[in-house]
Amino acid sequence: MSKKVLITPKSFGTYKAKAYPLLQEQGYEIIENTLGRTMSEQDILDVAAADVVGIIVGVDPLPASVLEKCKDLKAVSKYGVGMDNIDLEKAKDLGIKVKNAVGTNNISVAEQAIALMFSISRNIPSIAAGVKKGGWDRVIGMEVTGKKLGLLGGGQIGKEVAKRARGLMMEVTIYDPYFNDDSFLKEYGINRCFDFNELLGNSDILSLHVPVTPETKGIMSKDAFARMKPSALLINTSRGELVDEDALYEALINKKIAGAAQDVFSCEPPSKDEKLLQVDNFILTPHIGAFTREAVENMVMVSTKNLLEMLA
Repeated sequence: MSKKVLITPKSFGTYKAKAYPLLQEQGYEIIENTLGRTMSEQDILDVAAADVVGIIVGVDPLPASVLEKCKDLKAVSKYGVGMDNIDLEKAKDLGIKVKNAVGTNNISVAEQAIALMFSISRNIPSIAAGVKKGGWDRVIGMEVTGKKLGLLGGGQIGKEVAKRARGLMMEVTIYDPYFNDDSFLKEYGINRCFDFNELLGNSDILSLHVPVTPETKGIMSKDAFARMKPSALLINTSRGELVDEDALYEALINKKIAGAAQDVFSCEPPSKDEKLLQVDNFILTPHIGAFTREAVENMVMVSTKNLLEMLA
């Protein structure tokens, strides 16, 4: 039987010259995603239903229905950290090993969160676009120094955001029921909060750093926005599904919060008619948090080595 490996992430090709020899040395035939977009469930099945023993997957869907039909699949290596696109329970049932590329993109995503924080607090995208159109309209902004940053999630990315925010002289509070690193809090002078509603009410800026789970899906609801300060800003570099986008739209146009900046959306890319894209105090970037030269190289090499280890 031929040994084939499917590689779905579009950015993998940037550093494939380093990774492919590692796979080819072990006798693996490589199947690339040549579609120029995220693969659909059917796209994956068209190439992986037989003979594919390993997949390096980005955000492409690997639900139970796909995993069950990939008859020869032994291992899935996540290109990145978040694994909400993979049915982990079904993989376990089928004996398919799964591993993510921990620690490869946390700095890049954290820097994107900080960049979005500055962009929305100073209205940079809309002001810069206005200047290019011949305008010179100044919109008053907000300093981040001394402001209260609330972090939903204190994992690797949340911690990197916290460290940088302390360097900006912000007051940082983490809400994360699973957080267990008190030494980190002490070292960087970071507060911990045990009530999500308290975090919502106290934060000048709220940044999301949790995976999508049944508990977190739509956690930024109409009720959540109602608890925030009218001057507050929302930053989301995690997953679009954490935010009820209809509720966010209402919160922005009714001035329940002052602005929102996201690197993610529930449907990527969104429709060009998406109502949030018409709102001045909303920024959306095209899921580029982990899209830096450094993070891409790290993810390519770690996800490749993880796959080889699992298949070995």
